[in-house]
Amino acid sequence: MELRVGPDGLLRCGWVGDDAEYRRYHDEEWGRPLHGDRALFEKMSLEGFQAGLSWITILRKRPRFREVFAEFDPVTVAAFDEADVDRLMADAGIIRNRAKILATIGNARLVTEMAPGELDAFMWSFAPASHRRPETFAEVPATTAESDAMSKALRGRGFRFVGSTTMYALMQSTGMVDDHVNGCHRAGG
Repeated sequence: MELRVGPDGLLRCGWVGDDAEYRRYHDEEWGRPLHGDRALFEKMSLEGFQAGLSWITILRKRPRFREVFAEFDPVTVAAFDEADVDRLMADAGIIRNRAKILATIGNARLVTEMAPGELDAFMWSFAPASHRRPETFAEVPATTAESDAMSKALRGRGFRFVGSTTMYALMQSTGMVDDHVNGCHRAGG
């Protein structure tokens, strides 16, 4: 289903379904420009944790992720040690994947090596100059030349769990591209 009518009578992208948290996320966050090193580090981290899972799983666990990862403050997360890794691995409120936890800590260390605002400018430099709104979800790509380039550049700097598909999802969620299908009440807004 390309579009779905919500309980409030608004047309939304069909992936939202009937879940209230998904509706809120779709209406208030997905596709809206997101800036700031901390905010983008959080989004990069959560998108990395999402790999292989559904986004609703991450949304439901996001408050706990924020709590145990110090609101995704890169300086604090960069200082995490093996005791913190053990603490995180024991926390059922998050995705307990050692490789993803270690990648988040390592990525935080890389962010702290950047000048303030550099991560934001770097990531947004890959936003396409133009983007055609999809008519259907079948038209929404899993990757693009821009997400390929972003992924390659991030990996070249040492970042992990930043594959092209993950970076395209980040581009969608941070408003670097707007993939609300035509007819959705958020399309173009």
